[in-house]
Amino acid sequence: MEKSYNFRTMLRKEPEGGYTAYVPSLPGCVTYGDTIDEAVDMVREAVEIYIESLIEHNEPVPSDDEVLEYNLQIKAQA
Repeated sequence: MEKSYNFRTMLRKEPEGGYTAYVPSLPGCVTYGDTIDEAVDMVREAVEIYIESLIEHNEPVPSDDEVLEYNLQIKAQA
């Protein structure tokens, strides 16, 4: 039986180029791509492998179904 999971994925543009992609709900699930599309493809593959490992080890698979996201902007003296 297949189940769907939702994960919040973060992309960070790197100063040397490319994008780091990570999934906060899955510790250590981090990857990289030269473009946004490549980073998204890479993180999708990383999440699939991560979930497969959790299932194989009978560990619970988290999901971001109940996570709310809010971007907070703070101004500070530089």
